[in-house]
Amino acid sequence: MTAPVQRQIALLVSVVGAVIVALDGTILLMAQPGMQRYLGASVAQIQWTSTGYLVAVAALLAIAGRLGDRYGHPRLLFVGVLGFGAASAGIALAPTVGWVIVLRAVQGGFAAFLQPATLALLRLAYPADRLGTPIAIRTSAIAVAAGSGPLLGGVLVAHLGWRAVFWVNVPLAFVLAVLALAVRTPAPQRGNSPRLNLTSAGLLAVTLATLVHALSDVPTRGWTATPMLLKFLAVTGVATLLTLYERRTTHPIVPPAVARSVPVTASMTLLLVTTAGVFGALFRATFYLQDVLRLDPLASGLRVLPLTVLMVLGSPAAVAALCRYGARRTAIAGTVLVVVGIAGLSRLDPASTWMATAAVFAAIGARFATVMVTATGTVVGDAPPGYAGVVGGLKQTAMNIGPTFGIAVATSATSSTVSTMSSTLLILASLAALGLLPASRLPRRPAHQEGDDTTASRPAQAPTP
Repeated sequence: MTAPVQRQIALLVSVVGAVIVALDGTILLMAQPGMQRYLGASVAQIQWTSTGYLVAVAALLAIAGRLGDRYGHPRLLFVGVLGFGAASAGIALAPTVGWVIVLRAVQGGFAAFLQPATLALLRLAYPADRLGTPIAIRTSAIAVAAGSGPLLGGVLVAHLGWRAVFWVNVPLAFVLAVLALAVRTPAPQRGNSPRLNLTSAGLLAVTLATLVHALSDVPTRGWTATPMLLKFLAVTGVATLLTLYERRTTHPIVPPAVARSVPVTASMTLLLVTTAGVFGALFRATFYLQDVLRLDPLASGLRVLPLTVLMVLGSPAAVAALCRYGARRTAIAGTVLVVVGIAGLSRLDPASTWMATAAVFAAIGARFATVMVTATGTVVGDAPPGYAGVVGGLKQTAMNIGPTFGIAVATSATSSTVSTMSSTLLILASLAALGLLPASRLPRRPAHQEGDDTTASRPAQAPTP
């Protein structure tokens, strides 16, 4: 099979894998009310169907990426997607909400195996200076899946019941598993790849799981409740132990080549703060549209739809800007305009027209796509050879923690006067503005002008530890 065909297969697998996860994340929103009524569950139990999934994903993403680097990403993707589909079928057959919660956590664990592999396959299939277009296609597909999830979920729940939203994952998972068998990538050099450090893996999993669980609890408990302070103290303590242990061990879970890579760490930081600002703003704006403007969910979704549309259309434009102006200038411009867009939302009021609201959401979508494509392309393209999986896992971890953190900030910053959202959105705009610092640390020149220093010229083999 020729190299171009292999690249197309790798791109298709990457896109389908990302779509499955993105679709599952938004389609569930429409199933939860019906699930609660049918299973006689409490609100807290229904919340855990989401929280348990997020905690499992966050805990295992980086570990799964490390395993992929050692044992092969197609193999990890195959295991992850089969497990994801099997867990989805189990949820669809679950007799009680307790089983749903447990199986959602299992599903999250397999999703953690799936997500880093979808990015690592692109890094292995494409040269670093040609990653822009496949990453733009992947970003557009994620936007379409996430945006259509509530609509598809509403149709399935209305006609087939809440269990149907989990059955839809099964055929998609089967198709992806078959495609994964056709992917051919260079075999990992296990002799030069150290075994997974179980102590580091355990400390990292506990740190991330506790952090995500704590952030998920902020909307109901606030930041200063005693249980919350204890959780954040635990996160700090375990993270400190992990840092000290990583410095002393010969096989850290985050390799020094990754930790010292400025483009990689800057890109992940940029993604974390930008997604926090954008998703926090969307969370707050959604409540404003429904609670203040009294729009129904469909009308609210139509107001936000331009964001999804412009994310899809803005991704190819982001590739062109990245090739012409380089990652640094493109990321800075995108971040500035995201901040301006979030701040623009704060100027909306009940007298604002539909066109004004749509224009603001469209601006946020287009510029957020620019940041996503630029940061993702940089973090994947600059991944040190042999570490595409762990870098992909860390990138997905930032993409999971960022929205959770943003929603926590949005709920805690919301004023008691429900008719205004300006102060909350200005805080979220300031949070997104923090991305200007890591954006300024990205590579200055376009990839094709970097010469021999680019990752495109590095040998595609794992370094000796």
